[in-house]
Amino acid sequence: MRYSDPTLPSHELAPFAEDIRRLFADLERSLKNGSQPSGECEPPLDVFENEGALEVRLDVPGVPASSLRVVVKRGVLLVVGAKTATVVTTRGEATFHVVERDVGRFARAVRLGAAVDVGRARAALVNGELRVTLPKLVERRGRETRIPIDVAPPPTGDVP
Repeated sequence: MRYSDPTLPSHELAPFAEDIRRLFADLERSLKNGSQPSGECEPPLDVFENEGALEVRLDVPGVPASSLRVVVKRGVLLVVGAKTATVVTTRGEATFHVVERDVGRFARAVRLGAAVDVGRARAALVNGELRVTLPKLVERRGRETRIPIDVAPPPTGDVP
């Protein structure tokens, strides 16, 4: 299978808008510190496949697992999350000279171009990287399947 760009552009997210709103609402209810992230960010991601699985990896440093939701719906992987700003503690006043780290809510969508076994899918957060592994289903199209032929016993009795 070949991917040109499996991520969905924002104009193709419309069918998932309600799902994304619901996931954001669920996420905001679960945030323990009560802070609602303002703004939006877009963590970079990689999509690749090997013989047995499709894998999606997102850079989400500083985002705890409790601030992430991963869902597969209608052949699309949705990853929704929130990255809150780190509180800077200093003595006295501080002046920021450079602020480059993105914070805010994010929703990334990846079209799954392969038949995957969602029941065996796994997600792991490892050193600031979310790794979603979706095992592929065995391709059955094009494979020869022999169908056995039942042989009926010969009829008994008189044949006219």
